[in-house]
Amino acid sequence: MNNGTLIYMFNKVLRTAILLFILYLIFTNFTTFLLVIAVIFVLIYFFIYKKLRSMSNGFKFTYTQNDFGANQNQHQNFNFNDFDFNSFNEQFAQKPGLGEVEKAKEFFGFTHNPTKEEVKKRYKELAKKYHPDINGSDDTMMQQLNHYKEVLIQFVG
Repeated sequence: MNNGTLIYMFNKVLRTAILLFILYLIFTNFTTFLLVIAVIFVLIYFFIYKKLRSMSNGFKFTYTQNDFGANQNQHQNFNFNDFDFNSFNEQFAQKPGLGEVEKAKEFFGFTHNPTKEEVKKRYKELAKKYHPDINGSDDTMMQQLNHYKEVLIQFVG
């Protein structure tokens, strides 16, 4: 045999031995193998994270009063009465949840989705029943009635 064939055979045997050793580690000490792999991944993540962290240096946003335009006195001329806060609140008001709507429909006695007119009509009837001045009780039922009316009006509208 020549020298090239011996080296080739030695490489084949060495590769096979390494493969068998790795398979032995996997199948006999699987948890150890998994721990080693996990440590390797953690170390890789740590070094990548450190590298990215050192590159960013943390950015802080700062501003001064001079950053808000040339006319520094324009905020003194602002009139809050010119701003319509009600329309702003209506745009961002959240719709009531489905459970809240179901409670409101049950309180009003509806088995279907009512119209706005039906809600108003039923509200008047229940207001006569639950009003504290008329029936002499506390106002908790009237507060519930008002709350559930708003829920149904939002749901219908």
